[in-house]
Amino acid sequence: MRVLLAPDSFGGTLSAAEAASAMAAGWGSAAPRDELDLAPLSDGGPGLVDVLAAALPTAVRHVAVVEDPRARPVEAAFLTDGSTAYVEAAAACGLHLLEPSERDPEVTTTYGVGQLVAAALDLGARRIVVGLGGSATNDGGAGLLAALGVRRLDAAGERLAPGGAALRSLDRLEGAPDPRLAAVELVAATDVDSPLLGLHGASATFGPQKGASREAVARLDAALTRWADVLEPHLGVSVRDLPGAGAAGGLGAALLALGARREPGIGLVQRLMGLDARVAAADLVVTGEGALDPTSLTGKAVSGVAALAGAHVVPCVVLAGSVSIGRREAAAAGIEASYSLIETVGRERALGEPAGALAELAGRVARQWSR
Repeated sequence: MRVLLAPDSFGGTLSAAEAASAMAAGWGSAAPRDELDLAPLSDGGPGLVDVLAAALPTAVRHVAVVEDPRARPVEAAFLTDGSTAYVEAAAACGLHLLEPSERDPEVTTTYGVGQLVAAALDLGARRIVVGLGGSATNDGGAGLLAALGVRRLDAAGERLAPGGAALRSLDRLEGAPDPRLAAVELVAATDVDSPLLGLHGASATFGPQKGASREAVARLDAALTRWADVLEPHLGVSVRDLPGAGAAGGLGAALLALGARREPGIGLVQRLMGLDARVAAADLVVTGEGALDPTSLTGKAVSGVAALAGAHVVPCVVLAGSVSIGRREAAAAGIEASYSLIETVGRERALGEPAGALAELAGRVARQWSR
């Protein structure tokens, strides 16, 4: 039996590569005759650079020192492959860069992502793919635009502080984006299709994961509304209702305003990895992520893998840290079965010994599915 192991990262506990290796260890011990094909994935969020570095043999890794979500220096990697650059937003503004006590989307910034884009421009990139997902930010991409030359000013002409909350005081924007962008194809590789504003927007959907209280979510949504009111006439693009504008705390909106083309991150990664042929050759596909929840079905890795498996009539199962969707929802997305790490081994072991726990779960699932 040929089994394709194609997980995303597990929410700060395991990288995609580590998750795939753990699955392989557990599966191989329970079903040693099975042939395993390991395909660690990213949907544009954390791990994108590492996944693509493994998939693109001619890619070159670069490291730039940029600002993290709290404006501290951090080393962030990006790739170039010919004239294309691949930038992982989470490398500069990711939630994993902050301690839990530091998480506050009212003050965190995407400035470092703009610095990574500028670094790619400095290397002569003609196409820049920005992977969106796993951010600690909710500033609508205002930080990114600031790094690329667009200044945010209040009514007194003073420059605004970083972060989403400050956008409530936005009066006007000054300056044009880096002129080199005019000759560059920008691609926003999103992990969700959320709009910028409202009940399904950046603040309401993902703000709480980043440390926002209910009151902060309301303030942030109001701030992003003001941001859209000023941004759209300044750059001449209406973005607030576009799918993906709410990705990475509204970073998608800024990229779309710059003329970026949106592409689902998982689709881009699948294509570059040749995953279609690997799924077609499999008898079973096993994918996974930290939390299988309703957002998993809106453009993230698990839903992309399940759709591809469905297209080839190959069964797909999910191993996740936690599972909070029902069987009907899962089945509608092409998932035949899902298994929770926390329910199987307990929260303490799932978080404290994630690789061993995932290997154990994979072994149990192998005994059910291997033939």
